[in-house]
Amino acid sequence: MTAVTRPASTNRVHPRDALFGAGEVAPSLPACDHYCGVEARMRKSLALQGELGPCFDITLDAEDGAPVGGELDHIALMAELLNSAENRHGRVGARVQAVDHPMFDAMVDALVRDAGQRVAYVMLPKPRGLADLQRGIEAIDAAALRHGIGRTIPVHALVETHGALREVQALAAHPRIESLSFGLMDFVSEHRGAIPQGAMGVKGQFEHPLVVRAKLEIAAACHGFGKTPSHCVVTEFKHRSALEAAATRACRELGYTRMWSIHPDQIRPIVEAFSPTVAEVDHAIEILLAAQAADWAPIRHLHAGQDTLHDRASYRYFWHVLERAHRTSVAGGEQLPGEVRQAFFAA
Repeated sequence: MTAVTRPASTNRVHPRDALFGAGEVAPSLPACDHYCGVEARMRKSLALQGELGPCFDITLDAEDGAPVGGELDHIALMAELLNSAENRHGRVGARVQAVDHPMFDAMVDALVRDAGQRVAYVMLPKPRGLADLQRGIEAIDAAALRHGIGRTIPVHALVETHGALREVQALAAHPRIESLSFGLMDFVSEHRGAIPQGAMGVKGQFEHPLVVRAKLEIAAACHGFGKTPSHCVVTEFKHRSALEAAATRACRELGYTRMWSIHPDQIRPIVEAFSPTVAEVDHAIEILLAAQAADWAPIRHLHAGQDTLHDRASYRYFWHVLERAHRTSVAGGEQLPGEVRQAFFAA
């Protein structure tokens, strides 16, 4: 039962228009970012994305995936897949080598030349700070200009060095950055043995103070500048309960809205962990429909025996709940009722 403060209006203003100013809405990225670098796994991942829908991104990997000396051949394969009918949803990105790698410029040039219109984003690994990030972005933009690519290619970056963590606020503030990811393995290795190996595991990475500090700083920086924080990998890919627990903690405790997958079996558990509960979705729908009917003025709402007041601050929270439900919907498992989907998320 909902009581509103004034008569319902026939004017239905969309939540995005009513609640957010220009530039306030962060990019709506899928909750899972799946990495693969071997051809068979890349093709399998594309097939799975075609089956489940764009509830997860695929990042084709030319950093760990490319053989030494075969970097450009690997980029050519990635471009072929990006341009193929297998890329049904346009949610496939690419990771290149670090900016100080001897093949970096050639890889970026070939990727942008051959697939600049289709690549969803370019992931830049191991920046040592803002200067490396800027260099990488300039290389991407120069290649786009050189090859007549008429779009601005989104950029993601990995925070896995001391310098990147020191300058994480500046990285998140960069207007070309869409998402920052935490690179757990390289970050731990950067401490020269001072952080034990156990901190790379599913349990230790949520307990070691230096690792937790890094995760929190990345998440806070991203939210401060409207970017997407992406949580690191869980290497124990066959331990489903551990993965579910890690994904839940990343989402519920550390503020991450996206997480890496390194095995197809990790995709569904990550998406499910980052999905709001049915009760959360139902509550959000009640609040937002009542608020919309009241032209986004404050309302009173009775829920679970509690009579509460809501205004635009809580409306924004509940809108993010619905966005998350929509973003984590797997084909055949839509969380939102059809009328809500049509009213709020129709193209």
